[in-house]
Amino acid sequence: MTQYIIRRILLAIPVIIGILIVTFAMARLIPGDPCRAILGEKATQAACERFIKDFGLDQPITTQFWIYIKDLARGDFGTSIRFGRPITTILIERLPMTIELGAIALLIAVSIGVPLGIISAVRRNSAIDVVTMIGANIGVSMPVYWLGLMLAYLFALVLKDTPFSLPPSGRLTAGLSPTPFYEVYGLELAKDTFLYAASQFISNMYILNSLITRNWVILQDAVRHLILPSMALSTIPLAIIARMTRSSMLEVLKQDYIRTARAKGLLEKSVVLKHALRNAMLPIVTIIGLQVGALFAGAVLTETIFGLAGVGRMLFEGITARDFPIIQGFTIVIAVSYVFINLLIDLSYVFIDPRIRLN
Repeated sequence: MTQYIIRRILLAIPVIIGILIVTFAMARLIPGDPCRAILGEKATQAACERFIKDFGLDQPITTQFWIYIKDLARGDFGTSIRFGRPITTILIERLPMTIELGAIALLIAVSIGVPLGIISAVRRNSAIDVVTMIGANIGVSMPVYWLGLMLAYLFALVLKDTPFSLPPSGRLTAGLSPTPFYEVYGLELAKDTFLYAASQFISNMYILNSLITRNWVILQDAVRHLILPSMALSTIPLAIIARMTRSSMLEVLKQDYIRTARAKGLLEKSVVLKHALRNAMLPIVTIIGLQVGALFAGAVLTETIFGLAGVGRMLFEGITARDFPIIQGFTIVIAVSYVFINLLIDLSYVFIDPRIRLN
């Protein structure tokens, strides 16, 4: 297994380099002038010339790319043109938000999509199967931005002043502020160290930080603010997972060993969950892993609609402002995360089906 992991990591390097090249090139092909996008349309020619020189945009593209690769090899993602802050610092602030949103959305998609797919397969062509598949087709076709706006309108305006009312934007209610866990427990951490950066990263996950500090008020408020964006973001993955689960289960339920298990008098619950589902898990797990990439893509619109300060919204702002370091830094982090998650999915095959060997 160790050789397999090393081989997969080595194979991922050309993929990441290719993503770097494409992202670097496309960021500079975006129509518009980064100077006037950041300094404003009334920026003088002299100001723009100084701006371009300060950020090295006057150098050849190949030179800019080589400088970026050298900085990246040292762990330096560069400095934001718009904000004048290190990309690493912005990632520590923004990535935890997206991780929380994506984790909750994926949890919703899996916890609802898999059971619906199983029920639809077991009760094929029944009313519940038809309703589930119609709902899945609608879910796949429904734009995230439209659903997000409709959810915000329904729960924030129509159901206002009712127990079902939910906040339409933001991470916390105004006036609430979480205290980092390392401050609560009096931990002395030296700044500009990896441990301090990791502690900040964890603290910016409001749900995790509130669990560590046992701040139930912050926990409840943070969860309430993530319900609507998580529902909007999870719709398409939920529908795809439900359809894949149904298809995979139907294929397995036709097998001879399922008929044998039923002939032996095993309970239907045991036949479905213990025999059929386990053998149908490989394609289900694969599609779940692929949906992680879809969650990152959907987060761009979802975070923008619901006013969440995450990676997706920052990436949108970076593209709008022609902020090349933000576009490149955030894209490479998303790409590496996607490659790592797919590696975990491949490794999980061994535990799901022991007949598989990673040679």
